[in-house]
Order: sequence, then structure tokens, then C-alpha cells
Amino acid sequence: MTSLYQIARRTVLTASSALVAAAATTSVFASPSADTWPTRPVRIVVGFPGGSSPDLTARTFSEPLSKILGQPVIVENKVGAGGNIGATEVARASDNHTIGLMINGNMTIAKILNPATTYDPLKDLAPLTLIGVSPLVLTAPLEQPGVAKDADAKAFFAAAKQAGDKWSYGTPGVGTIGHLGTELLKTRSGIAPVHVPYSGYPQVATAMMGGQLQMALLPPALAMAQAQAGKLRLIGVTSSGRSALAPGVPSLAEAGVSNFDLQIWNAFAAPYAMPEAIRTKLAGILVEIARTPQVRQKLFQQGWQTVGTSPEGLANRIKKDTEELSKLIKEQKISNQ
Repeated sequence: MTSLYQIARRTVLTASSALVAAAATTSVFASPSADTWPTRPVRIVVGFPGGSSPDLTARTFSEPLSKILGQPVIVENKVGAGGNIGATEVARASDNHTIGLMINGNMTIAKILNPATTYDPLKDLAPLTLIGVSPLVLTAPLEQPGVAKDADAKAFFAAAKQAGDKWSYGTPGVGTIGHLGTELLKTRSGIAPVHVPYSGYPQVATAMMGGQLQMALLPPALAMAQAQAGKLRLIGVTSSGRSALAPGVPSLAEAGVSNFDLQIWNAFAAPYAMPEAIRTKLAGILVEIARTPQVRQKLFQQGWQTVGTSPEGLANRIKKDTEELSKLIKEQKISNQ
């Protein structure tokens, strides 16, 4: 005959087993293994509007990524603050199914430019892979006082030095790579044009054509299109060597600007809280996609030279750019608060 003690003991053991099983189940849902991931649709958050360069890149990856993962991949645009609203969304995500397509600033100097930024790029975002890089192109009006029509890059810089702060340059805003890049160029070349911010690169190009600006760093696609239309002149690319994205355009190093290598880039990042095994799996898949001929061609048409690095490779790029640009920001007292 079963005693009351035995019945009570069985009840306790059964309850304990149920609790252990529940805890194990909760653990599986909270931290899925890389083998079973993903278990639902994956989000790619983009901090820029539809049709923008980051948006196009994210959508280039969404379809092949969906096929490999066997789950829908949805691109969501969280627009504002130069991409930092989208970056914040990624940094705070805890569902293990959210990643982001970022530009340079979102993963390097965002908090240095504005301490009020609600995420820390170096602590809250985990690098996955550097997707594409591109130089900017130093561009100028076809005609401007003190510069001959057939002036080469060296003659252009000589005229810029002579003009000092009587010249001005345009950018899409304070703290953008066009702004920081030109300030870095000033320290490397000895020129001193004054910064004039605009709402975007097309507006900068229009101002140059109208004679309101004497120079600007523009994306290759825009610079090449305006030059081919006979509306602007191309001085040089900001990469250390020539670029296939701007055929025939010399590097600024050829014009005598030493120790200057500036590129814009985009990359995939995950929340730092995402399990490392899942991040590693995802990074490998994204690199595999980036290196396919079809995706490389699409990225080139969008204005990118494909890279497709390991997470460590992207982390090294972030470290290098953060160190160089943060020093410039502090020295020049640049802030977008």
C-alpha cells in the first residue's frame, strides 16, 4: 500500500521534472542553435529610405539569403539620423532574427560625433562582413577663377592653396563622410576651403554647376555622369590608387596628396547579443552570396567594389577608420549634436 509520503515524493519529483523540461524548452527558444536557425523570417533593417544605396544593397541580398535560409527575408526601412535610427533598432533587437545593412558612420564614429546617440557601435553591434567599398571623387566646376580650363590636379591644388578660405566646398551635412573626408584632405594638402552643408549630393552638384561652390567630394556614379554631360570636372579619386568605378580618373596621390586613402563602405552587422554561432553561420552565408558573379555585378552597377570579408576583417576596418576619423573629429571639434 502506497504511503502518503511516497505519493508526496512522487508529486515533488514530477513537478521538478516538469520545471526542468520547461526551463530547457525556454532555453532553446531564447538561444537557438546555429543548426536549427532560423526558425522564422529574418529582418534586414536599413536606416535609409527605399531606393537609397543601402536599401538597394540590402534588397540585392534578401532574395538569395532567403533561398539559402529557407525563410522569408524582409527589408525594413527605419529612416532618420543618418542611418542611426536603423542602427539603434538593430543594436536593441533580441529576437536573434534581426540584422542591419550599415554605412561607415553607423559602425564607427556615430557616438563620437554625437554622445547622445542611443547605441554604441563598438559595444552594441557585432560585425558580420564588409560588403562593398567605393572612393569619392574630388569634383569641381568646369570654369572657376584662378583655375585654367586645362588645369591638371596639381594645378588645381595650387589654385586652392592660393585661394585659402575664399573657396568653399559642399557636403550632404555635418559629420558625413563627404564632410570628414574633405576636412582630412585639408590637413593632408594644405588647402582651406570653407564647409557649406546641403541636403544631399545632387544639391551639392547643382551648387557647383551654378558657381556657388568650388569643390566637393561626390560619389563616383554622380561625378562621372556630370562629367560625361560636360557639366563638372573630375580632379581625382580619394582611394590610394585608381578605381574601376571612375575609369581614367587619377588618384589624389598622383596629384601629390600623400597619406590619404578615403573610401565609403557598407556592411552587415548583427546585435552583439545574437549568439556567436549564429553570427558566424550568417556571416559565412553573406560572404558566399557577395562573391557570386550575379551579386558582384549588381553591386558594381550600384557603385560598389565587392569585398566580402570575415567578421574579423570588418572589425579591423572599423578599428582603423574609427581611430583615424575620431582623431580628426576631436582636432577639428566637429559635432552634429
